[in-house]
Amino acid sequence: MLTFGELLMRLDAPPPQRFAQSSSFNMTFTGGEANVAVALSQWGVPTRLLSKVPAHALGEACLNQFRRYGVETQHVVRNGERLGILFVESGAGPRSPQVIYDRNHSAFRSLTPDEIDWDAAFDGVEWFHFTGTAPALGDSVRATLQVAVSIAQQRQIPISFDCSYRAALWSIEEARVHFQPLLQQVDVFLGSESDAATFFDIDEQGDACFRALRDKFNLNCIAFTERRTAANGDQEYCGRVLLRDELASANWHRLHVVDRIGAGDAFAAGIIRGLLSGHPLSDTVPFATSAAVLAHTIPGDFLLATVDEIHAYSAHGPATRGWR
Repeated sequence: MLTFGELLMRLDAPPPQRFAQSSSFNMTFTGGEANVAVALSQWGVPTRLLSKVPAHALGEACLNQFRRYGVETQHVVRNGERLGILFVESGAGPRSPQVIYDRNHSAFRSLTPDEIDWDAAFDGVEWFHFTGTAPALGDSVRATLQVAVSIAQQRQIPISFDCSYRAALWSIEEARVHFQPLLQQVDVFLGSESDAATFFDIDEQGDACFRALRDKFNLNCIAFTERRTAANGDQEYCGRVLLRDELASANWHRLHVVDRIGAGDAFAAGIIRGLLSGHPLSDTVPFATSAAVLAHTIPGDFLLATVDEIHAYSAHGPATRGWR
């Protein structure tokens, strides 16, 4: 699988401190598309990143983080000024987490199509994935993404698009302008019923929303997640998927959130794994939902859970036995 998107430095205030209290930050690396690649790599699917980072020690540290989990990085362009940064303040109970972006003038924003060896990047690729944060990063990135999408279409490679709208990056009106033509070019859409209404003018709800979105944009698969949040911060989570004419839903799962960032990427990885492997939808949706639930329990953006662990949770729920 090939992913296209920005790689970021993530700086966390020590939980549960607020930014104003913090005298130090923990550094890791992330990227919505790259998080999907890490999960799939852990499950035995070869994955490859298409991105751009500076040719200095921090850029190398970033790539090393993904190489550690078996993700290919040789097609990441090495040039540009800086890594984008994501500052994170963890939530606690009813207090929501906070995120501050520092992504202007990042290396990825300057990426152009002629910097990439497209034949090499797509060699052996069987799936292409991107999120809505990529087209939010300017004309140059959008032009490069369009080349990638066109090549995937020419080679009949399935394309998945995770909406991942971020209000800190652009307005709803700007996103609508660019999301709608992109959705006409992809096979799989990941998002929510709210996304369907906000960006794609789908007013139907429930099962009718899936079918209206499928018919309007000729999609092969649509995957939605739903989340309920209680006043004390506890949450419930589930996934629903339409694959051609078949609808399937997972059970609702109760969550105590350790780190919510990256959970949607874990769900996307689970859906892609099932579609790539030809698994029944009745297996794919519970697996993807369980993967997302477990991602909420792990600090950082990466889902570090094996296929066996996810199946065990999906079948039996939370582990209740301690060490033996």
